[in-house]
Amino acid sequence: MIRSVLLAALLLLPGVASGQDAKAQSGAGALLRALDKVNGATVDVEVRAGETGELFNLDVALADCRFPVDNPTGDAFAYLTIWEKGKVQAIFEGWMIASSPALNALDHSRYDVWVMRCITS
Repeated sequence: MIRSVLLAALLLLPGVASGQDAKAQSGAGALLRALDKVNGATVDVEVRAGETGELFNLDVALADCRFPVDNPTGDAFAYLTIWEKGKVQAIFEGWMIASSPALNALDHSRYDVWVMRCITS
């Protein structure tokens, strides 16, 4: 599953599908957005690579956020691990793609989480 999502992410980067050498670069972190589907509240949180952020009742660890070198504000993809507070078992682990959030989404009854963009500095 992770391999297919990563392959899809690479195909979304400009130049890969056409055979050009697309270059991706890791950002310092990511801007994440969460939605509480019960009350309609949203929250944006910046999480640095290697750190964990808090989104409502979820802890979100960011391993890496990558973006095309020639388009730093577009087509970001981030490797996230998400847990409910106080739980050990992760409810999501994998790559999320900013331009296609439904491709590999968190499946939770109350919360949605998605990547907005990478932090480049």
